[in-house]
Amino acid sequence: MPYIPQKDRPRLDPLIDKLAEELKKIGDEYNKKEGGKNPTAYAGLLNYAVSRLAAKFALSTLRYWTIALLTGVLENIKQEFYRRVASPYEDKQVLKNGDVPEFEELARKIEKT
Repeated sequence: MPYIPQKDRPRLDPLIDKLAEELKKIGDEYNKKEGGKNPTAYAGLLNYAVSRLAAKFALSTLRYWTIALLTGVLENIKQEFYRRVASPYEDKQVLKNGDVPEFEELARKIEKT
């Protein structure tokens, strides 16, 4: 979980903020070169940064437990991001645009069980 003690955050946050800022700048440059039609550049940059961070950690102690720990952390990051960001966003879109009929039907069935 990303909820580390407050006392540890000041050491990491400026580095994370700077990295995020640079990733955005480079992504904007790529996107601009493509006439604003290449938002996938951001995904590649983020993938590169996270991959290097994970690989650097693995290099410090290349063992099975390191690999298991890293893959578990990356999976937890994905799940927590989905839970905190994607799911509420999707819920708003359902209210705005209407639900998928089969999902509505499934929700009614689930309510009855």
